[in-house]
Amino acid sequence: MMAAVRIGVLGCADIARRRMLPAMAAESGVEIAAVASRDAARARDLAGQYGARPHHGYGSLLERDDVDAVYIPLPAALHARWTEAALRAGKHVLAEKPLTTSPADTERLTALAADSGLALMENVMFVHHAQHTAVRELVADGVIGEPRAFHAAFAIPRLPDGDIRYRPELGGGALWDVGVYTVRAALHFLGNDLAVVGATLDAVGGSPVDTAGTALLRTPDGVGAHLTFGLDHGYRSAYELWGSLGRITVERAFTPPADHRPRIRLEGRDGVEELTLPADDQVAATVRAFASAVRDAAPPDPVLLRQASLLDELRSRAAQRSP
Repeated sequence: MMAAVRIGVLGCADIARRRMLPAMAAESGVEIAAVASRDAARARDLAGQYGARPHHGYGSLLERDDVDAVYIPLPAALHARWTEAALRAGKHVLAEKPLTTSPADTERLTALAADSGLALMENVMFVHHAQHTAVRELVADGVIGEPRAFHAAFAIPRLPDGDIRYRPELGGGALWDVGVYTVRAALHFLGNDLAVVGATLDAVGGSPVDTAGTALLRTPDGVGAHLTFGLDHGYRSAYELWGSLGRITVERAFTPPADHRPRIRLEGRDGVEELTLPADDQVAATVRAFASAVRDAAPPDPVLLRQASLLDELRSRAAQRSP
């Protein structure tokens, strides 16, 4: 039996406490070895729940020789700094999305990880859910004919004013928080050769960050991708693949709970059919995928670079349209 992957956690963010650490603790191939925070009491409290060692500050955790990998749930603007520090300390890295807010930083860090023989993974969990594998298989089987268009939407209701997602200096905004899901979904189903046709980003109500956005992308053979995302909307988490013979629609696409049984809606010439799939836990699947990447010293997925480039171009295109 292989030794467990010993993970240190840099930060006590909500996603770490609610989702990632419980999943890590439940995975037999993973051990939560240490937890760091700028607040010593928070580090002690969270580490104590998992029998881990607390650290006041992130740097001291990286010095431990009994930590194989780190999970970074810090605000987006801090990802590049601490991912680089972790890689230079010889640690594999799982970082929250987006990996960085700069294509240059993403390129530099993926190269550093590859050259160092270290796994570097971005925590976009939905790609590990079995429902999307089922969708890709249906498309490959020709159920909807030739793909013609892709639509994706991810938007959430307004958050409290003090939330970090409304702080530009921490990498806040709809594009970095929820827009990244729609971009990754387009890449997941249409491939890495997408090009940006146009984009808008809006700061509704005088917000210091973008709270609403749309984007239009296309493949070299003319399949369009229409993306919508926001931080001040009625909840929506869905995508649709539209083909020459029909379409596939998936609701609760990006953050389904572990007990949710996905339903894939198929519309074609012969009517409408709904496929109900077994429940799947994408958080647990992500933890397993990262542990496997660590054991294999897997190189970073090239989609990280393409995603970073597209996000940057979307922001640039939107800025060109601003009055």
